[in-house]
Amino acid sequence: MKKKLTQNLTLFYTANFPKKFNASSSKKYTVTIGIGGNIGNTKKLFDKLILCLKQDSRFTLLMTSPLLRNPPFGFLEQNDFLNGIIRLKTNLCPNSFLKVMQRYENKFGRKRSFQDAPRTLDIDIIFFDNLKINTKDLIIPHKNWASRESVIIPLKRM
Repeated sequence: MKKKLTQNLTLFYTANFPKKFNASSSKKYTVTIGIGGNIGNTKKLFDKLILCLKQDSRFTLLMTSPLLRNPPFGFLEQNDFLNGIIRLKTNLCPNSFLKVMQRYENKFGRKRSFQDAPRTLDIDIIFFDNLKINTKDLIIPHKNWASRESVIIPLKRM
């Protein structure tokens, strides 16, 4: 099912987006990640990511948002993006979690050619519990999350 919000913004509802998975988990940290992509069959790729995360014992999936189709920003000469939010629990520390998410991006064909380039899968750590981190490699909460429709709209619908 899809719901048009504006001419440029459309919400998509699929089997995995939105979805509530586990009500509770004994894992220590609650993490909110943003996912996005605009190369290939993005919905199918997101479903594969959900399956991988469900099968990965380091994570307990809690819930997902609907998916949002929205125009690119930065580099505009590319296809619209599909974006969503996943909330999960983990015992990994933030830097280890980042490394695992980067491995998932690579597994699904992410190439880092230039900033705001088209991509198969982008995973951003939006929140990591209530931690605030600002290092060269990791900024939490994610920089500019509050001004991005690709984060705000799906997050509000969880």
